[in-house]
Amino acid sequence: MKGFDTFLMVDWSGGNDRGAAPKKDAIWAGVHRKAIRQDPIYLRNRQVAEAWLTSFFAAEIAAGRRVLAGFDFPFGYPKGFARALTGSDNPLMLWDWLEREVEDTPKSNNRFDLAGAINCKFGGGQGPFWFNGLARDIEGLPRRKDEIVAHFPERRACEILAPGSFTCWQMGGAGAVGGQIFTGLAVLARLRRQFDVAVWPFEPLHVAISFVEIWPSLTVTEPPPDMIKDAWQVSEVARQLSLLSEDRLRAMLDVQAPEEGWIFGLGFEQELRGEITPPLRNDCFALPPGIHWTPVEDALALLRERLHPVVSTEICDIRHALGRVAAADVTAPRAHPPLPNTAVDGFGVAGHFGEGAHRIPLAQGRAAAGDAPKQLPQGKAIKVLTGAALPSGVETVILQEDVAVADGAIHFQGPIRSGANTRAAGEDVIAGGVIVHRGRVITASDVALLSATGCSALPTYRSLKVGVLSTGDELVQPGTSAAPGQVYDANRPMLMALISRFGHVPVDLGHVGDDREALQQRFDDGARSVDVMLSSGGASTGEEDHVSAVLETAGAMALWRIAVKPGRPLALGMWRSVPIFGLPGNPVAAMVCTLIFARPALSLLSGAGWSEPHGFELPAAFSKRKKAGRREYLRARVRDGKVEVFASEGSGRISGLSWAEGLVELPEPAMEIGPGDVVRFLPYSSFGL
Repeated sequence: MKGFDTFLMVDWSGGNDRGAAPKKDAIWAGVHRKAIRQDPIYLRNRQVAEAWLTSFFAAEIAAGRRVLAGFDFPFGYPKGFARALTGSDNPLMLWDWLEREVEDTPKSNNRFDLAGAINCKFGGGQGPFWFNGLARDIEGLPRRKDEIVAHFPERRACEILAPGSFTCWQMGGAGAVGGQIFTGLAVLARLRRQFDVAVWPFEPLHVAISFVEIWPSLTVTEPPPDMIKDAWQVSEVARQLSLLSEDRLRAMLDVQAPEEGWIFGLGFEQELRGEITPPLRNDCFALPPGIHWTPVEDALALLRERLHPVVSTEICDIRHALGRVAAADVTAPRAHPPLPNTAVDGFGVAGHFGEGAHRIPLAQGRAAAGDAPKQLPQGKAIKVLTGAALPSGVETVILQEDVAVADGAIHFQGPIRSGANTRAAGEDVIAGGVIVHRGRVITASDVALLSATGCSALPTYRSLKVGVLSTGDELVQPGTSAAPGQVYDANRPMLMALISRFGHVPVDLGHVGDDREALQQRFDDGARSVDVMLSSGGASTGEEDHVSAVLETAGAMALWRIAVKPGRPLALGMWRSVPIFGLPGNPVAAMVCTLIFARPALSLLSGAGWSEPHGFELPAAFSKRKKAGRREYLRARVRDGKVEVFASEGSGRISGLSWAEGLVELPEPAMEIGPGDVVRFLPYSSFGL
């Protein structure tokens, strides 16, 4: 399914014309196009709404945009009704039947009479519809529910699951949807005939326009003060839809309800509201059958394939957007520059000027930055200052330094080409063009671009919270006394610092000794407060490797024996839908595994996409004979254009991490390196440090 460009939400009404001034309980439309939210649109009656929808869909198709359009009334009836009325289970035939039978004007419609006529088609002249909103009695249509004969279920399967649902058989009254269905489906049936439309969940959504049934009340909270609730709801639902990834949209559309239809987003309400994010699969870290040793490239490919953002989204003011991750493409509301303007101080004239001396009379006034565009009289020149919108008629600006002013005219020597020293409207950014792509980490330069084009806010992912936990009886905290055999915990402070530099929010989960119950409790606590956890130590299969053991007991653990040095064991698992990276306990191995494996994985989980370090080919200033089988990372730095490596490759030599300015990456094959041979150097800065 190709992605959608425009998201539309319509709040329908079965009532009469509501007048020219915007009111509640009318028809409202909300549009979110290319990550830009438009102001809600008030449509005073169904005829105005149908005309607007016709024009809207025609414009979207002409622009080559795909539209997902939501409507807030049922697309189908309880099982059996379509066949009883039309002879077919196909609900779209019921749409066509209603389109033929519904009579509708801005001030009245025949929905009550039509409901009575349908009831009369059933045995004894009694059917499922009830409520008569007119003063006169209508044959076949009772005023109260207790007078009907229930030939069909009272609610569809989806409505049983939806809180606050009203039965479609109720034709009027507060909250009733019966009249909306009659009048709404008649309009949608006409739109289907006019445009290339697919209706979910009855048809595959592979065409230009897709209709879905959506109930805003399921996912939208109370409106801001002084805003009409219906207007707020349609705008907010359109925004929620625009933030969905294609994978999540596909998952929410994966519904089988060929006769009754379904409510889009039912069961995903918290996710649509941004309160929770879709969980990772418990088996997302499972290795393919038969795989025991995992090459580095394969491990990275598996992480890249299986992980997705786990953080919710929100609208962020650009004043606070620095370092945040864009959750959708952002387009420019206005061109930059918005109008043609001058790049220099000088004089605006019309046309091209050839060789020789020229004299042009000078008009009164001037054009300065911020002035509304003026009109240049024909055959005149006008003073313009840098950044000013070009007066109408100005094609060229002559530098102030190249002009002499005398006798009420400017004098200059040609040639001067047409268009000199001017900037065209939109030559930097066109209106509607993408200025920030989804997944981009917002920089100060992006803030400038967003501001210059009129964006005051943008959809972003919430900052990824990363919990850090150290394990092992041998650890004590810096600043305390260490008994013989104990060591100070270097990993947790190091990992907290790394996470902060990666742009995420570090959360200290403390230290747990070799106690599985205590470790489980700490994982429980962490899962309630963070999006992902990093633990160090206990990640292998030894007697005291409790991280692996606890994750294995939970039934969602994979021990990746990665062909890497330093490192090798990497325990990956899920705990209450929160991913856990079990890093080696050795600080050197913990840092290398964090940079090579955890950093790009965290970037994906944060919404920023996969992140790879940029390496440089440089001559070696060392010698080394490497065995085949594992990819190796050596602590290294650059001096005089050559790469030096730390004197010892021992994983316990923490001082080498501080000495180094990056890593030398040596591939899996055996090799012998001598001074001057080219090696790949990965500076710490390429990891964001």
